[in-house]
Amino acid sequence: MSAEAADRVAAAIGSRPGTPLQTSWFEFLLDVSLLEKHLQKSNPDPTPVQLIIQFLEQASKPSVNEQNQVQPPVDNRRNRTLKLLALKVAAHMKWDLDLLEKGLTIPVLNMLLNELLCVSKVPPGVKHVDLDLSTLPPTTAMAVIIYNRWAIRTIVLSSFPEKQTKPGPHQMNMLNIVQQEKEMTENILTVLKEQANDSISVLEGALRLKKDFYVHTLRTLDLLASDAAANGETESSTAGLRISADELHCQVHYDLGGIFFQQGCTDQTAYEKARDHFRQTNELLKKLDSTVHVHLDEKRLAGYWNACKALTGDCGSSDPQTTPYDHINSLIRAYNYQAVIEAFIKDNVSRSLPNHFRRSVLREFMYKVQQGESSLDEVCHKLCVCNAIRDALEGEVLGVRFQQLLLKPSKRMVDFILEVCTRSLEKDRPAETSRRNMAIFMKTLCESLEDLSLVFVVSSHKLFMELLKEEERKLLVEQMRKRSATVNLSAKPLPSFYDIPASASVNIGQLEQQLILLLEPRRIRQILIELHGMAERPFWRVNSKWEVPPDYINVILGIKDNLTKDLVYILMAKGLHCISIKDFAHARQLFSACLELVTEFSPKLRQVMLNEMLLLEVRAHESMAAEGSKERPPPDLVSRVRGYLEMRIHDLPLRQVVGEECVAFMLNWRENDYLTLQVPPSLVMNNPYIKLGQLLASTCKELPGPKESRRTAKELWDVVVQICSVSIQHKRNSDGRVGLIKHRESSMGILHRSKFITFVKKLREPLVLTTLISLFVRLHSIVRDDIVNEVTAEHLSIWPSSLPNIQAVDVEAVAVTVKELVSYALTLNPNNQSWLITQADIYFVTNQYSAALNLYLQAGAVCSDFFTKAVSPDVYTDQVLKRMIKCCSMMNCHTQVAVLCQFLREVDYMTAFKALQEPNSHDAMDSFYDYIWDVTILEYLTHIHHKRGETEKRQIAIKAIGQTELNTSNPEEVLQLAAQKRKKRFLQAMAKLYF
Repeated sequence: MSAEAADRVAAAIGSRPGTPLQTSWFEFLLDVSLLEKHLQKSNPDPTPVQLIIQFLEQASKPSVNEQNQVQPPVDNRRNRTLKLLALKVAAHMKWDLDLLEKGLTIPVLNMLLNELLCVSKVPPGVKHVDLDLSTLPPTTAMAVIIYNRWAIRTIVLSSFPEKQTKPGPHQMNMLNIVQQEKEMTENILTVLKEQANDSISVLEGALRLKKDFYVHTLRTLDLLASDAAANGETESSTAGLRISADELHCQVHYDLGGIFFQQGCTDQTAYEKARDHFRQTNELLKKLDSTVHVHLDEKRLAGYWNACKALTGDCGSSDPQTTPYDHINSLIRAYNYQAVIEAFIKDNVSRSLPNHFRRSVLREFMYKVQQGESSLDEVCHKLCVCNAIRDALEGEVLGVRFQQLLLKPSKRMVDFILEVCTRSLEKDRPAETSRRNMAIFMKTLCESLEDLSLVFVVSSHKLFMELLKEEERKLLVEQMRKRSATVNLSAKPLPSFYDIPASASVNIGQLEQQLILLLEPRRIRQILIELHGMAERPFWRVNSKWEVPPDYINVILGIKDNLTKDLVYILMAKGLHCISIKDFAHARQLFSACLELVTEFSPKLRQVMLNEMLLLEVRAHESMAAEGSKERPPPDLVSRVRGYLEMRIHDLPLRQVVGEECVAFMLNWRENDYLTLQVPPSLVMNNPYIKLGQLLASTCKELPGPKESRRTAKELWDVVVQICSVSIQHKRNSDGRVGLIKHRESSMGILHRSKFITFVKKLREPLVLTTLISLFVRLHSIVRDDIVNEVTAEHLSIWPSSLPNIQAVDVEAVAVTVKELVSYALTLNPNNQSWLITQADIYFVTNQYSAALNLYLQAGAVCSDFFTKAVSPDVYTDQVLKRMIKCCSMMNCHTQVAVLCQFLREVDYMTAFKALQEPNSHDAMDSFYDYIWDVTILEYLTHIHHKRGETEKRQIAIKAIGQTELNTSNPEEVLQLAAQKRKKRFLQAMAKLYF
């Protein structure tokens, strides 16, 4: 750097404000006293939780060895010190789980608390529920309690709904990290939920301890790191921060109440346990003079307490602490619904019940109506009226439910509304605000009613006369008459959609809510007309979930008329949503309306809609086929699909998914002649899906065929190999050697692998899937280069046996693809024996022996009516049987190994005898002797048991030999029948064990 440049940098630095630099994590390693000084600051930067994250992140970083292989984090002094620093920060925060849970993710907090257990010398390998807390050192016992408190709190917190943050463009590269953290969190939660009962038992045990507790501080953690810990100072009864028994019990009761409350939805008695724990929490809170170490939300505690009393019926009127909530809940439990309505009317005056509680009561009744209790319909209407009038008195917007109620009102309902209005005002001197709001409500009511006779009922009511001035009353009635006259003069047979009252009282928000919910095109159009009359803004943005394909955005947003633009966008978005949830009937209505609309002004959009309607019909037919329908698609649909594939219209936005699904549709319905003979060559060159479809159709047509007909199989092979290949660059390393760099994202094929997998998962035709599975199995075998552990499949002989450029193939991508492909195929047909054997082989070569054996048995079961017939030798080949034998051997089921050795064409005595010599077998041993028909093996069994002095087992083996049907002098047919009978029974017994 030149002198002038240095001067410029110095000047620039000198001109900046004097913001102190953030302390880096490694500085705390260099200066042991720095951490305590940093934490004493009023606003430390980084904050305590940020420090914990930094320390643990650095301590858990994987290392890379000389062979460039990723290794687990090294257990060295640096990493141990970093973990200890994280614990010291948590100790400074006094182990406040509220603060730690807010600042740390579940994986980080799990790591922190596991480290606390480790340094607190909690016996490793022993379940916490098996520990006697009273005999453990104070800080050790407290570490166990803190961990188990966190475990049940995390289970409770994970059950709360959480808003997912949508990543922006700058965050997309973080998605993999976020996904990894999500998977780790789910794995930890699974373990915590499995151990929930143990954690509850540990905490209940803590409640039985009446002595004070001690938790680690910065000092005790320092002692652990030094030789002083060897002197037992940290294990003494006074080492650490003292927490009284009452304080800890109060916190533990609260946490246990939370977990029991959460379990109450599946176990009603859990609510009673929760209530008892919350009662104890309340009593201890009153008893405690100081609650320094108690961290709980008293408002939430009160909510829990009220909910428990309501759910357990523990809220009698004699209880001095009975709240209005308790009173309402007791009335609901007593089925005294009229009293609930009366209570709501009285509450309109006193306003002691919060609005959210009143709405929750209404929702509860509406749920009961949906479940079939139609007798509660009127109760729902009356509660809805009470809530609407309460909202009106407080100047709130009237809810949509009340607006819907006024669409078809009866005189009885209007009379009830007027009664509630009258009783909801204070009798002596109503507040001016209440009078004014009630007057507005009465006017709104009149404007919302279309029946003049009902309007007259309202306008002639005493309360209406009192609240509105004479001029206002006359003006309102006149408006109603004019509106009625206008309606009568312009009366024509309009659809029911236009019956929605366009009154000023229905504000924009309520219309927008209806717009979101509706699926009837004419109603959508009418609401948009009303909205555009109230405000001029883009209403297609009302719902962020409305999405149209990016390919069409510019065309739709280019529509000049705003109302038409909104209508086209919303109809298409709603139609696409209906297709995604398989509501094809509504999707057809929405798309038909959209097609009718755009035909008038845009040929381009008309063709777009025709394409989308074709995709709709293709998906509808494929959905029926997936549900078991064997009906072939109508010729008209097949013709439209062909037309789309051959269509060439300049400047028309096309969605790739339409072409993709059309090709899959043709393959699924075996339209192979079209794909192989009639599709124009230009399409094959330009559309990767059509090229794939043509190659798959040609290969399937040639199966099985002579060697000369395998040209298309080789072409398909080359295309798929390219899809699974990555570009390779040679780069010289620092030591001068030339190395290979693989760029996984730069696929060399006609499609990216992810798009290829998406396309494959649209296929259903068994022969097409078998062909693809066969191809990927052969490719997988070549790139793995493991002759002993090869995966098997049908038609392997049609594929090449080597690759010219094997280094370019992404081995991991091939392995993942073959697993995904076979798993997908089995979801379509779980009884395909070839696919089952292939899946079993995949598990076998990846050492998942139990899963492999399960699938080998399934393959045998489906082709033999659950082993009531003999399994074909084509299914249980010697290779399959040997793999089943190895599976049993690797699971230490040695007697099963011996039985299976008889199934081979030539009995494998060496393996059978070696298995029977094993002293420990994890199967039922002598209970399998009945399934052995080979006398040589039975004689060897007799010898082994005699040698070991196992008299009972020897007698069982002798009894098995003594069966007359196993006599070697019997005719061959008798011996074969005896063997077949034992084979079937053994395989059925194995199926019961492994299915």
